Amino acid sequence: MKKIYPILFILISNYIIGQINSPKYSNEFLNIGVGARSLAMSNSVITSTQGAMAGYWNPANLANMKKDIQIGLMHAEYFAGIAKYDFGSIVKKLDDKSSFGFSFIRFGVDNIPNTTELIDAQGNINYDRITYFSAADLAFIGSYGKKVNDYLSVGGSVKIINRKAGDFAKAWGFGIDISSTYKKNDWGIAIVAKDVTSTFNVWNYELSNEMINTFNSTGNELPENGLELTLPRVILGVFKNYEFEKNVHLLIEFNSDITTDGRRNVLISGNPFSIDPHIGAEFNIRDLVFLRGGFGNIQKTPDLTGKMIYTIQPNLGLGINIKGVEIEYALTDIGDASIAEYSNIFSLKFNLNPE
Repeated sequence: MKKIYPILFILISNYIIGQINSPKYSNEFLNIGVGARSLAMSNSVITSTQGAMAGYWNPANLANMKKDIQIGLMHAEYFAGIAKYDFGSIVKKLDDKSSFGFSFIRFGVDNIPNTTELIDAQGNINYDRITYFSAADLAFIGSYGKKVNDYLSVGGSVKIINRKAGDFAKAWGFGIDISSTYKKNDWGIAIVAKDVTSTFNVWNYELSNEMINTFNSTGNELPENGLELTLPRVILGVFKNYEFEKNVHLLIEFNSDITTDGRRNVLISGNPFSIDPHIGAEFNIRDLVFLRGGFGNIQKTPDLTGKMIYTIQPNLGLGINIKGVEIEYALTDIGDASIAEYSNIFSLKFNLNPE
């Protein structure tokens, strides 16, 4: 019990500090999800994800890496292609009990026109003064997983975050995730603690005189350098694998996200804790063809009459494994925020040293 007290002290201290200077949905781009398999299963994958995507979802599962080196890639788009979301990872098996992975995430909007200097000092409009910039969030994640015994594995990730808006707003951040997975027979449970010590972003603004004048003349508040905290999030997961006949399986996984940054529009909404449950399933035929689906993003919204109702987002997907190359597809409304109702998402995993 004595070993638990320091961890509890850190979590409570971070929560108290976070209530002072922590905005809601900080670093939310890290919670979108990666991999078409995961999106098809409504992100209900922390217990069952293996290989290249495990460094993002649950680093403890890297310990179950069966191949020598595996690479994972994904590209998706928001708002009819305006925003781009890219993910890449590589995982290396160190020995029979441990593996290491590196992941990269970029979510950004490019070619944004900067019109703050559109009008010159004489009050003339000069379109040649328009410049373009990118607003992008980047994350570099190093992950490690190790088997404790035949059933239990543990892992952790270190995250370095870079957020920027052109040359006038930049932030660097740092955070830590820890996780554990226990599997026995056809059951598995997992816990992932993201931003366990609170992830921080240190913002620095460099505004030109023209931009400062534009902010002042339009009544906008000038941004100030400061510290932004991302409060911890805990994800609990459990799965059950059913075998109908040899090499034909059905996996059902249930996950629940517990956030600590205040009331959110999820199934169980509270302050400071909110709980967002979601469920996914995968039908596996001889490890060659995978049929997937899930339900998540449960929210309370008004209907046409103004009556509050609960909505749910279904997702579908398909996976094909061809000689060690896994091609994954998902039909999903990524983030439930795009103009089009649903998007086609593809991801790829392949082995550099196949057996």
